[in-house]
Amino acid sequence: QVRLVESGGGLVQAGGSLRLSCAASGVSGRTFSSYAMGWFRQAPGKEREFVATISGDGYSTSYANSVKGRFTISRDNAKITLYLQMNSLKPEDTAVYYCAVRAGIQPATTMNYYNYWGQGTQVTVSS
Repeated sequence: QVRLVESGGGLVQAGGSLRLSCAASGVSGRTFSSYAMGWFRQAPGKEREFVATISGDGYSTSYANSVKGRFTISRDNAKITLYLQMNSLKPEDTAVYYCAVRAGIQPATTMNYYNYWGQGTQVTVSS
């Protein structure tokens, strides 16, 4: 079973940057590279929403319109780790951020395509 642990969240002022990491365990690097991964977020009182996704080989990515041009998803298959670089943060980016993995190489923007989820990391952006 794949286990995911997010880190890197925190409190930052608007306009600042954070880098989230998602470390996977229970899977080899070779298998990890065959899994697409994604970032989702959930703000208080709102449903969980898609943020970004990346293919198993790292060559294909997709972003929510709200973060396009500000966030960058990447992965290091040798380290079995997923990243989310967040720049030009806005108060509306405040949420718990979750990483997820799907047993398929193609990226996906829909939650129900994902098989395993992390516990989340809080990101708070002050104005």
